[in-house]
Amino acid sequence: MKELIVARGLRKSFGSFEAVRGIDLIVPAGQVLGFLGPNGAGKSTTMRMLTGFLEPTEGTVTLNGIQLAADPIAAKGTFGYLPEGAPAYGDMRVEEFLNFVARARGYAGAEARARVDRSIERLHLEPYRRQLVETLSKGYKRRTGLAQAILHDPPILVLDEPTDGLDPNQKHEVRELIRRLGDDRAVVLSTHILEEVEAVCTRAVIINEGRVVFDGTPKALDAKAAANVTSNRLDHVFRMLTTSDIGGASRTKAASR
Repeated sequence: MKELIVARGLRKSFGSFEAVRGIDLIVPAGQVLGFLGPNGAGKSTTMRMLTGFLEPTEGTVTLNGIQLAADPIAAKGTFGYLPEGAPAYGDMRVEEFLNFVARARGYAGAEARARVDRSIERLHLEPYRRQLVETLSKGYKRRTGLAQAILHDPPILVLDEPTDGLDPNQKHEVRELIRRLGDDRAVVLSTHILEEVEAVCTRAVIINEGRVVFDGTPKALDAKAAANVTSNRLDHVFRMLTTSDIGGASRTKAASR
């Protein structure tokens, strides 16, 4: 499969603090990658470097064959991004906001209307298309944010907590959509919900203290739990890989298995 995201040697320092310490990440088409880590692990910093919102101290990012540093505008056109909190213009109606995004993406006329209508349909936003964004529930604001991310049908999707604020039925619908979208594109899904990794992802990457401590399938992650752990197995493994009472050497050894 084509490698759509290629990040090599990513490092990011803020003064004397090194938030990301040399991350390599390659994501091909057809893969949904769950990107996990505890608070302060460097997850958000890495996501911002992948999407060009933060310049790495060292390292390179290539998106769909385009080097982000060399041609940032073209590279950013290859992905849809749902940031944390799904920011939008609250004084716009849902339809107006999506039309604004379509125009910003270079679409006009019938093409813009078709893309807006398709996004509204895919996210089941039809009853809310004339509603002000600021009056939507948290869950429907999240859906609106996801609608703008997929509006231009990009080969890459970068989603930060995509089901945050959704009820169980809405989570199921959005996860099904992400699974379908991941059939022929690269999806990076940042989440704190380990259940989501099992439900949606074909690969999981866990970082801690700015380094990768696990990279493999959800099944391989589950297999790291002892046989006598019968519930919340992924939670158990996540704590094992990321808590301070596990030595750095142990984490490195675990990541290489």
